[in-house]
Amino acid sequence: MSLGVHFAIDAETADRLLAAADDDEVAALVEEIEEEGIGVGHCDTDKAWDAIHRSLTDGYLGYAKGFYPLNAVILGGVQLHEGEDYIVSLLTPDRVRDVADAMADVDREALKAGYDRIDVEDYGPNFGDEDFAYTWANFTDLVVFFRQAADAGSHVIFTVGQ
Repeated sequence: MSLGVHFAIDAETADRLLAAADDDEVAALVEEIEEEGIGVGHCDTDKAWDAIHRSLTDGYLGYAKGFYPLNAVILGGVQLHEGEDYIVSLLTPDRVRDVADAMADVDREALKAGYDRIDVEDYGPNFGDEDFAYTWANFTDLVVFFRQAADAGSHVIFTVGQ
């Protein structure tokens, strides 16, 4: 599984991503964001992005899973990459604020209840207490990141290679 990263970006960078002509141009812009540090910050969710999404939705991985705004934390934004080898999901500042507000209400017990809904057969062999601790640690970093991005009025993209 690939490593997930959220980036807080400014409106100009978001406009460039939205105007990209194809997947190659989107990927090049994301590489520029990664290398040049465009935006106000980033948050690595490593491999925990998968469990975070599942825990905040219905236990499964998919774009249409769960309910807004928690389903937007990972995969719920505008999908900017059409190919199956990469995900680039964009949230507008209004949605970033909605997500930040909703995430603030998710405590350890709520995330654990969502984690316990994960279909182990669908998720894989890492399911368990150690994986949940890893998921929780990454989630708490993401809560801080989203609050900072919301306060700054930033757009947020989530990126991960498949």
